[in-house]
Amino acid sequence: MKRLIEQRLYEWKNSFNRKPLLIYGARQIGKTYSMLAFGKEHYANVVYCNFENNTDLHAIFERNLDPERIVSAISAMCNTEITKGNTLIIFDEIQACERALTSLKYFQEQANDYHIIAAGSLLGLSINRGLYSFPVGKVDMITMYPLTFKEFLIATGNEQLVSLIQEAYINFSPVVLHEKAMDLYRTYLVVGGYPAAVQKYLDTGSFNLVRAEQSSISNAYIADMAKYATPSEMIKSIEVYNSLLSQLSKENTKFQYSVIGSKARAKDYEMSLAWLKSANVVLNCQRVSEGKYPLSLYEDHNSFKIYYSDVGLLTMRMSIAPNAILQPYNLSDKMRGMMAENFVAEQLAANGFSLYYWTSGNSAEIDFVIQQGTYSIPIEVKSSDNVKAKSLQTYIKKYSPKYSFRISAKNFGNENGIRSIPLYAIFCLKPETE
Repeated sequence: MKRLIEQRLYEWKNSFNRKPLLIYGARQIGKTYSMLAFGKEHYANVVYCNFENNTDLHAIFERNLDPERIVSAISAMCNTEITKGNTLIIFDEIQACERALTSLKYFQEQANDYHIIAAGSLLGLSINRGLYSFPVGKVDMITMYPLTFKEFLIATGNEQLVSLIQEAYINFSPVVLHEKAMDLYRTYLVVGGYPAAVQKYLDTGSFNLVRAEQSSISNAYIADMAKYATPSEMIKSIEVYNSLLSQLSKENTKFQYSVIGSKARAKDYEMSLAWLKSANVVLNCQRVSEGKYPLSLYEDHNSFKIYYSDVGLLTMRMSIAPNAILQPYNLSDKMRGMMAENFVAEQLAANGFSLYYWTSGNSAEIDFVIQQGTYSIPIEVKSSDNVKAKSLQTYIKKYSPKYSFRISAKNFGNENGIRSIPLYAIFCLKPETE
C-alpha cells in the first residue's frame, strides 16, 4: 500500500543536515511497514530493532551510550554487518526503551553517518512521564497519520482521478468525474484510513468486516492506556474518549468537560485528554480570538474542539449503517456535518496545518482558519451543496482575507472571492510559506 511519507523519507535520506529521524504516530497506521519498505528499496540492508517485543535489546543501552559500541553490539545480536550510509537502522517502539531514545542525541553528535529511523506508537505518552532526556534539537521529526483520502484513492486504483482532481485544483475548473469522486469520499467516511481497515475493504468489500477491524483498533487504543497510566487515570482517559461522539454532536462543538459527567472538571481530566492527544488518538483544534497573523498569538487555551484522528472510527462509533452513509439522503444535516468536519480536520492535519477555529461571540463561527504565508485564511465546511454561510461573510467583512475557502459537495468554482473546493479535493490544499 503506497504511502506518501516515502517521499519525505527519501528527502531525509539525502538531506545535507540529516539527523536521526523520529516518526510519531498512533498504532496501526503503517509506520513499521513504511520504514521497512523504504529501507528495502533504498539501502543495501536493514537492521530492525523492536524494543517492545525484544527486551534483550534493552541491555545494550544499559551501559554507556557510545554509538560505536551500540552499533557493534546490535550488529552482533542481529548477525548483520552495519555500514555507514548503506545500512538503515530502525528503532521501532522506541518508547519501550528510554535510553535508546536518549542515545539518538549521541548518534547525532558523534556518529551522524549512521542512518537511523526511530518510531513510537505511544511516544507522546511516554515522553510525558519525564523519565528520561528527550534529544531536543538532535533529531528530525515527522508525524504520520492514517491514509489520507489521496492515499485511499491510490490504494483503490484511482490514480488517474487523483491527477484529474489536482489539475482541476490548479485551474479551479470543474472535475468531470465529480459524482464518482463524491461516491469515493463517502466510501472513505465508512472505511477511514487505517491500513488494516482499508486492506479489509480491498480484500472483501465487506463493510461489516471493516467495522470489526475498526472496533479492534479502537479497543486497542484503550488497552494501551494501561501501560502509561494509573488505573484511575486510565478510567478517566476512557471516559474522555467515550465522550467524543457526544462532544461533536452538540450544537456547539466546543469541548466541554461537563459532557463527560455532571461533576467532571478540567483539573481532573485535562491530563487524560492530553494523553489522548499525545497518543495521536484525537486531534486538537484550538480557538483563536482574532483572524490575524500569526494565529498562534491569538490562541484561546480554554476553548478547543476535539476530533477523531480517523473519520472511520467516528462513523463506526456513530453506529450508522454503512449504506446510510454511502447514500446519505436520509441522514440529518447534523450527522453529515459531523462527518465532513472531522474529515476536513484530519486531512488538514495530515497536510501539515495546525488546526484552529474562530468564533465571534455567539453570532459567528468559522470551522477552520489556516495560516498561508502571512495570511489567515477562513475555511467553511458544508456537507451538502447548500453553501449559504453568514459566518464566512462576517469573517470576510471583519478581516478582509486574501481569499476564503468553502469546502462542500459542490464542484470547483469561484464566487465573490470565495474559492469553492469539493470535499474530496481537500488534499490539494498545502501550507504556503510566503
